[in-house]
Amino acid sequence: MNRPAMMRYARSLLLLTLLLIVLLNVWFSRVREEGWRQPVIAWIYPINADGSELTQDWIDGLTLDAFDEMERFFNREARRYRLPLERPIQLQLVDQIHAVPPDIPQEPSILEGVIWALRMRYWAWKYDDSERESDTIRIFIRFYSPENPRPMQHSLGLQKGMIGVVNGYAGQEHLGRNQLVAAHELLHSLGATDKYDMDTLAPVWPDGYADPTQYPLYPQTRAEIMSGRLQLAPGWLMLPPSLEYAMIGAATAIEIGWLAPHHEADHEQR
Repeated sequence: MNRPAMMRYARSLLLLTLLLIVLLNVWFSRVREEGWRQPVIAWIYPINADGSELTQDWIDGLTLDAFDEMERFFNREARRYRLPLERPIQLQLVDQIHAVPPDIPQEPSILEGVIWALRMRYWAWKYDDSERESDTIRIFIRFYSPENPRPMQHSLGLQKGMIGVVNGYAGQEHLGRNQLVAAHELLHSLGATDKYDMDTLAPVWPDGYADPTQYPLYPQTRAEIMSGRLQLAPGWLMLPPSLEYAMIGAATAIEIGWLAPHHEADHEQR
């Protein structure tokens, strides 16, 4: 085989490999058609991300009560959208996993993101031997000691992939923020998209605002959960301290199946 033919063969093989990777990601990202006729079950897996004793002591003392605010948030928002379920998303705390998920790439390309998603699914298959329903959402929370000098990685939810990876600090004072991030990534796993500018982190108007029609527009006193920040003034952002200051906007509700698209305008007017 001459050199040009070998190059064509190599390019074809590379393209086929990339196509296979994309198809595998699409296959594993399939999500149940929810319809919200029954609750979604989400399991929370604690992980000691830095191996510190402080972090381990925190994990050892964790109970499901530590995530009460998160479940109350979903219950409250479901009532606003008149969902026929009192507890649409039910959380369960499961045993600690003694392994750390693959690192999340910083600003990944599409291919890098797909490869990480496949690695993450393989990691979950390898280390999660729990008996659960196949459509259970899994939220892996990597806890770090507040004294850890290394910066945490960002969190990530596989859109429609039933898996979320959350990074948080150990300690009671960090519970509010941890649950805020976990709720955000859980909604990603149900199909919700980010609603903030990737460069500035500012909420995108109108879908990223909790109250996009208020006058004056600023300060916003609540955050849309998929934008994740309070816009207090132009250029002035703040992370909400807890889910008490967050809500699910109409665009997000449509994406997760809580609101029909033609009802969006009517809902915003109420």
